[in-house]
Amino acid sequence: MLQRAQAKHHITFPLLSDEGSRTIDAYGVRNREAEGRAKGIPHPATFLVDKQGVIRAKLFYEGYTKRHTSLELIQAAKALR
Repeated sequence: MLQRAQAKHHITFPLLSDEGSRTIDAYGVRNREAEGRAKGIPHPATFLVDKQGVIRAKLFYEGYTKRHTSLELIQAAKALR
């Protein structure tokens, strides 16, 4: 399915797939209320990770259509200092 999307939209960078939603479940961001085609879709989430790979902040939105703005991410990063 990803290969078709890459060809259709002329995408030249690698696309990742979370087979069986294992990563989504490991991070606890699965939208359990989603049904139909959206089943298994994650809540929008951003993780701020330090140089050692430690998650320092988690930002979430309910649903799946709203995303964090650049300003929100910058403010969250500044709050870590």
